Amino acid sequence: MNQPKSVLGNSLLLPNGTIIKNRIFKSAMSEALGTAHQNPSQSLVTLYKTWAVGGAGLVVTGNVMIDRNALGEPNNVAVEDERDLKMLMKWAQAGTENGTHLWMQLNHPGKQSPKMISKEPVAPSAVPLTGGLKRFFNQPRALQVSEIEDLINRFGEAARIAKKAGFTGVQIHAAHGYLFNQFLSPYHNQRTDEWGGALANRMRFLEETYKEIRKQVGKSFPIGIKLNSADFQKGGFTEDESMEVLQKMSELGIDLIEISGGNYENPIMMGTDVKETTKKREAYFIDYAKKAQELITTPLVVTGGFRSQKGMEEAIANEETDMVGIARPFALVPDLANRIFNGSYETIHAKPIRTGIKRIDKSASLLEIGWYEQQLARMGKSKSPNPDHNVWISLLQNLLGNGRSVFFRRRA
Repeated sequence: MNQPKSVLGNSLLLPNGTIIKNRIFKSAMSEALGTAHQNPSQSLVTLYKTWAVGGAGLVVTGNVMIDRNALGEPNNVAVEDERDLKMLMKWAQAGTENGTHLWMQLNHPGKQSPKMISKEPVAPSAVPLTGGLKRFFNQPRALQVSEIEDLINRFGEAARIAKKAGFTGVQIHAAHGYLFNQFLSPYHNQRTDEWGGALANRMRFLEETYKEIRKQVGKSFPIGIKLNSADFQKGGFTEDESMEVLQKMSELGIDLIEISGGNYENPIMMGTDVKETTKKREAYFIDYAKKAQELITTPLVVTGGFRSQKGMEEAIANEETDMVGIARPFALVPDLANRIFNGSYETIHAKPIRTGIKRIDKSASLLEIGWYEQQLARMGKSKSPNPDHNVWISLLQNLLGNGRSVFFRRRA
């Protein structure tokens, strides 16, 4: 008996003519599988081949940094020049098997670079991170205009190299409190020059970077963006401002927009502080997407919360989103897409990663990041994920490998 065709199997035509074979989008997750010197590794090649063969239409890498001196965490991959071109080509070839699109996510952490890595991180303004995170991050210094211009060129160069290596697109990471998000936020960006103040100035860094990337890669190469619906932070980047940025990027010609939200100080993208009614509906940012669709025609991806096939299919069938963004389930079921299309998918009910000790579990989202990174490391060694991996063993492995930094490792 043939399984009924899933709406998730419909192809998607991007504005520049690129066709994505289905509506399943593997959103970025931090792999931390680069070398100690920020080079790509064989583990990444193996991991991304696994996901490509697993049937997703579009797979986005974990954040690739454009400056070796500005990392979000140890073992990030950085692309500044062509020194790693051969390994990047192997990565791209593996990740584009089976007609899969593989897009490189380009990022700069700004102030969100731990003190064990950055003695003096840079940011739009010298505004430190707050709360419990403050002790893990050094006070940032404000970027000089010449440095901003250099960063714009670095993003363009990294995108050019990604294209040369065989990646089929790039994504600008402008969410989750990283550097672009810092520029967009009036809380974090208190500059009084042409790069701060009114929203038109605060979004200048993002605009100019997009234009530089477009100049380097041409009109037919897809460029996406990951953008916060809001920072959910007092005095921060608001939903109304986010809508304005969406409209501007759409006018400029961005090809695909992924919606997320939050930052290190309020990590709603991790599923924290999400209303139960929203969790039941699965897609955390679907209401925002509905509003955005009234303003732009650029295809949208909503990431955060999708678990059941029914929830994914309803979001596409109801035209609430153009692609369903899925992250952590791909760390447990790498062939998730194939299972949907062959009728064998079962809703993933991932158990919370907790020790039962409050002092440790207050950093629960960070415990989970380490646990999921270990699943990716297993897959990078051609092993199957282990959903029963003990949390205490996971914590010990993280402490042995990373020391206290285990408590501020981050997702992409």
